[in-house]
Amino acid sequence: MSLILQARNVSKTYDNGAKKALTNFNLDMPEGCIYGLLGPNGAGKTTFIRCVNQIIAPDSGQIEILGEPLAKHHISQIGYMPEERGLYKNMTVGDQLVYLAALKGMSSADAKKEAVMWFERLHIEQWWKKKLSELSKGMAQKIQFVVTVLHKPKLLILDEPFSGFDPVNANLIRDEILALRDSGCSIILSTHRMESVEELCDRVALVNESEKIIDGKVYDVRQQMKNNSYTCELIDIPVNELDSKIQSIKLSFPEAEVGYNKHENGLIIQIPSHYGQKLILDTLVSTGTIQHFSENIPSMNDVFIRAVQQKNTVS
Repeated sequence: MSLILQARNVSKTYDNGAKKALTNFNLDMPEGCIYGLLGPNGAGKTTFIRCVNQIIAPDSGQIEILGEPLAKHHISQIGYMPEERGLYKNMTVGDQLVYLAALKGMSSADAKKEAVMWFERLHIEQWWKKKLSELSKGMAQKIQFVVTVLHKPKLLILDEPFSGFDPVNANLIRDEILALRDSGCSIILSTHRMESVEELCDRVALVNESEKIIDGKVYDVRQQMKNNSYTCELIDIPVNELDSKIQSIKLSFPEAEVGYNKHENGLIIQIPSHYGQKLILDTLVSTGTIQHFSENIPSMNDVFIRAVQQKNTVS
């Protein structure tokens, strides 16, 4: 597995060592993947991103890009879209695209050619001569995205990329992010939108209080945090039989949690998986119509909350 980014025991403090921002942070990011960098506010995500962008330097540890220690020439290989956008409000969109691309080493001709392609893909051809101050927040977000990807970076860092977008444009940018990944670009996605993490990310790292507490493939992380139980929804049970059905279920599965589904004249049942799927289904099929049966796999939102709470409890 070829790695685009490696971090080895990276630590960073502020206020003369009084505030820990990163503590022995390690990361192995494969090429061509979308890597979710998650954590509460103040966890250390932004500090790590700034270290990768060489805005600040770590106190100790090492960061490598494609096996090389991080150096100035890597700046042209990285695209960074910060949460706090940084475009010039009184400069025309076209002029600042060319200017900012030049800072990444592109010629004016190449920058214009690439920008025209992106403007056509995002349906914003008419914005070239407009000033940023004339655009809505969502329109400005599109320009910021183009600025970030224009020089074809090998490593793309997106901090809350969907902020300010309506659902239609959020889907448009989502599709472009996936297309960039499929073309070989490696992407760090920092976001609080856990649905975006499940939809886009191949791997995730969760940081809390300066330390990495979870790291792995999204599927594996969700599996590791499951509570080993099933949910079954039964419907079409006569109202006068609901209580007796609950008693019958509790006799068969004493650990089950049973609640009413008033809208469907039925029951919602949580059953530990150690009873076995076949036994559970064979027992419940005689109780009512099974509308839904599934293993309880936590969402990334549930994983995020539970992992942070566990870390804070231990601390």
